[in-house]
Amino acid sequence: MEFAYIPSPSQGVLHLGPIPLRGYAFCIIIGVFVAVWLGNKRWIARGGLPGTTADIAVWAVPFGLVGGRLYHVITDYELYFSEGRDWVDAFKIWEGGLGIWGAIALGAVGAWIGCRRRGIPLPAWADALAPGIVFAQAIGRWGNWFNQELYGKSTDLPWALKITSSTDGRVPGLYHPTFLYESLWCVGVGFLVIWADRRFKLGHGRAFALYVAAYCVGRFWIEYLRVDEAHHVLGMRLNNWTAIVVFILAVVYLVLSARMRPGREEVVEPAAEASGEGDGDAVDLDKAEPADTESADAEAAESEEDAEPSESKESAESAADEAESAKKS
Repeated sequence: MEFAYIPSPSQGVLHLGPIPLRGYAFCIIIGVFVAVWLGNKRWIARGGLPGTTADIAVWAVPFGLVGGRLYHVITDYELYFSEGRDWVDAFKIWEGGLGIWGAIALGAVGAWIGCRRRGIPLPAWADALAPGIVFAQAIGRWGNWFNQELYGKSTDLPWALKITSSTDGRVPGLYHPTFLYESLWCVGVGFLVIWADRRFKLGHGRAFALYVAAYCVGRFWIEYLRVDEAHHVLGMRLNNWTAIVVFILAVVYLVLSARMRPGREEVVEPAAEASGEGDGDAVDLDKAEPADTESADAEAAESEEDAEPSESKESAESAADEAESAKKS
């Protein structure tokens, strides 16, 4: 008998006239806003300018969405290119299917382009964005709840997820809510990064590396609970192997970076970029000119005052010498 469980929504999309409002898409959008908002606050706290985070996100977000979709389509190509499937569905990102590994990898390329255009070091920007990114993942996982996807093995726990859909081979029943497990894990990772960054003054990309390593640990055990179709390598799901490799790379970066570049960046945004379009500095310089002129005049007046007594003294000495010479004659 079922006493408690997490219900699934009856549908993942609502129609506002001809416009579909999809829960999955809303979760992604909300996550992006949270990441940019928190990243902006952290960037300013580290000495950056307001708005810089959003400017770079304009590059990072589209690249990340494309990368996440590419990873999903490549690793689950049979869902789109096997017999009886329509390859056009590969472009329907709103129906779900974003791989975080591809999203972070290609998103980093977009962020690098944005940072390069503004003369900003990518590692510093990544450190500021790290907690926001993982919080965005926590929110985005609820999109899987709307789509009734990525659940785990059968269970009778009181927090089991009740699946009601039978499309795409789903079997209605009670399952582990792996979307919820990963969402909660991401929240914990976000607070871990914030704490560690304050405690140890992480810099040069180490806060971002800590986020990646901690996320991989959670993703590894959560993958074991999932029952959706996936490619296996040596008896393990592909995402498990990806988590292992990425975890090792993140830890190696943490260790080497701490040895080669200890401490945190003193300047995260160049002084030249701080002028924006340059208008602010021009106004300040104009205002500074009268002050500089007045200062120069004052210095000249002081020099004249200092010179006058000296000249008077020399004249008096000259007159005395002449008088003494005439007396002798």
